[in-house]
Amino acid sequence: MFYFIDESGNTGLNIFDENQPKLYYGVLSCQKNLDLIAAPLMTKCRKKLGVKRIHANELGVGRLLEIAPEIIEFSKKNDVRFSFFKVLKPDHAVICFFDQVFDSALNKAISWNHYFSPLRYPLLLKLAMLFDEELAKLAWNARKAQNPVICAEMLCELCKRLRDRVDLLPDARSRELISGALHWAEKKPMEIDYGAGNKDSALQISPNLIGFQQVLQDVATQSSKRGRKARKITVDRQSQFNEAQGELAEWYSNLRKSGHVSDLGPGMPSFDYSKMPEVPPTFRASDESAGLEMVDVTLWIAKRIEEGKDVPIELRKMFWSQAKRGSTDEVSLKAIDQRWRFLLDLPEPSESLHEEIEKHFEQIEAERKKEVEALTR
Repeated sequence: MFYFIDESGNTGLNIFDENQPKLYYGVLSCQKNLDLIAAPLMTKCRKKLGVKRIHANELGVGRLLEIAPEIIEFSKKNDVRFSFFKVLKPDHAVICFFDQVFDSALNKAISWNHYFSPLRYPLLLKLAMLFDEELAKLAWNARKAQNPVICAEMLCELCKRLRDRVDLLPDARSRELISGALHWAEKKPMEIDYGAGNKDSALQISPNLIGFQQVLQDVATQSSKRGRKARKITVDRQSQFNEAQGELAEWYSNLRKSGHVSDLGPGMPSFDYSKMPEVPPTFRASDESAGLEMVDVTLWIAKRIEEGKDVPIELRKMFWSQAKRGSTDEVSLKAIDQRWRFLLDLPEPSESLHEEIEKHFEQIEAERKKEVEALTR
């Protein structure tokens, strides 16, 4: 399998750009190397349009319509597939805050079952109700801070301001859990280890790298489903994040070698890293790769559809000629809500818990309360 990857909406660590609230990744996959088999098609398209390279943003809707039929025919003939991944950047700031501050391995005012089980998602969504844009920006500035003292000061301020809003939550249990966790983090910010620490670590928590995780996991899933190895992964070259993307791919490759299986807890998603690709990403300029030229076009159309802009039927046909067999995913609070909303419809247990399990939960709840009560002494 050959994969070609492009991104759009990149604002780096500035995730509150009103004009680009989402980061997008597009992945074009084919059993044949598009840099070879699509090169004649791209040459023909460039000649037809009178340009040196195919770049959708420069060509616009009208000019892309001129080459759409050829790309549709080629995509169907060669089973070209497009996958689409999104990160809603402002939501990413809130999710990052929850992932670090409410980690029960760090915050003793949170029990493991409220972090390492599906209970984390209702708790996250309740916490998100307390954030506005100002507090989300404060959370992100603290998260990417490289000075631990400054980070701790910002985290304390943020936790205090969030605690002041806890009464806005609709149920007593959420108020109790969230207030306790925020209070603990406010009193012991150094134990939360919230800041990025250095520039490289800051890049690793960026929306770009979160989206690239989705991409690499999709490469693994697609290759596994089709019973084929990833022969080459070609990524559009850009200076800021390519090194971090390469480091992430290397980390996944090491997990693959060890046969690691990620299992976050009961009822939580798992992932078999032994299926991750062996080959590292190759970074190329888009004008050096026919495959990158093709994915640029499809990603541009996908983004317009996502944003509700005008997309003529012929360009929609081109998009669906590739996307109907691809996949999609999104990192956002809305996506988490949609994915885990079924928890609300689960029936009440018909039987009581086993006595030993009941005692276990009573014990960890008592320990949680003890930690919270100690904060006020």
